[in-house]
Amino acid sequence: MKIVVLDGYTLNPGDLSWSGLEELGEITVYDRTSPSDVVSRAKRAAALFTNKVLITGEILNQLPELRYVGVLATGYNVVDVKACHARNIVVTNVPEYGTAAVVQMTWAHIFNLANRVAAHADSVRNGVWCVSKDFCYWETPQMALGEMTLGLIGFGKIAQGVASIAQGLGMRVRVFTRTRHTVPGIEFVSRETLFRESDMISLHCPQTPETEKLICAENIARMKPGILLINTSRGGLIDELALAEALNAGRIAGAGLDVLSTEPPSKDNPLLTARNCFITPHIAWAGITARRTLMRQAGENLKQFLSGTPVNCV
Repeated sequence: MKIVVLDGYTLNPGDLSWSGLEELGEITVYDRTSPSDVVSRAKRAAALFTNKVLITGEILNQLPELRYVGVLATGYNVVDVKACHARNIVVTNVPEYGTAAVVQMTWAHIFNLANRVAAHADSVRNGVWCVSKDFCYWETPQMALGEMTLGLIGFGKIAQGVASIAQGLGMRVRVFTRTRHTVPGIEFVSRETLFRESDMISLHCPQTPETEKLICAENIARMKPGILLINTSRGGLIDELALAEALNAGRIAGAGLDVLSTEPPSKDNPLLTARNCFITPHIAWAGITARRTLMRQAGENLKQFLSGTPVNCV
């Protein structure tokens, strides 16, 4: 079997092994693939792996030998799944490989907004403490998270992990989700109630036509003044101009974002210069443990497909 990986570098910049796929066929790994090179590189492939390279219906029509598309991620919006199904091409993803890693990054952003540890450490390095008139000082308010209400939009495994830590800190947790659960100490509310009552909102839902630009000027107006916003889910959930304007006006006190609508972002993205906006470059998933799990499951997905019992199909 000819196996092609179109954009393998972010998964494996050299600290992992492709051996799980090498055992299953003749593998060619490209670090990155431009849209114009997809067809030529995948022309003879029976199995194709992509992380962020788009696999459109037009591309699929030019790949007559293709039988399998493996997405090296949980989200599979980069693949025209309907066109694959029409061609009897199996599409798989890797769900939940990075749950703990994304929970950790979510809380890294929350703690950053609450305490600004790096900013205070920098001020000490720059000599501010040495000339302080008092034994301590703070350059930003130190927030008591236990007095705050955390609103979660979505309640999959990641949001559940975030909620568990919030409860450990004594926070009140409110959740808006399509599927109601029964969880001690957590209240499931309408979206409007969540916007109105939360001191902090963290996004953990998929990007769909219904959720695209969920955080918009209209919904920001429904939120408490001075709310904090966290997004480790999908950049398209946010109207970036509306968020930037709310941050610059102080309507939203701070934002912690690991994702943007376009990645890499353009230099004129308004959030890059917005007040109290802290952006990390989509790295919540990228810890070595999470990537190792993703690599192992990607190989297992293809192995199961070849044995006639495909798993994690989308």
